[in-house]
Amino acid sequence: MMLTNSMSKEEIYLWLVDVLHDMFEIDKDKVTPQANLYTDLDIDSIDAVDLVVKLKQLTGKRLQPDVFKAVRTVQDVVDALAALLAEDGK
Repeated sequence: MMLTNSMSKEEIYLWLVDVLHDMFEIDKDKVTPQANLYTDLDIDSIDAVDLVVKLKQLTGKRLQPDVFKAVRTVQDVVDALAALLAEDGK
């Protein structure tokens, strides 16, 4: 499923839970907005790169490296994706 600029943050969050589950076999119950990608979900730097590539494929847009470096939690990813998609709506 592609993300669209009409999606709410809640819809983006639910979509991201599925992506993390599908890509890394993370239990969906562990994926909360406050979950830290690295310490709570055991995503390493290689996984993070894979996630960025997957997000680009699914959005057609590239997260800027400085934006993704600042991402720590699932909510940070949701916020970054919402901002990226909002650029389309302008």
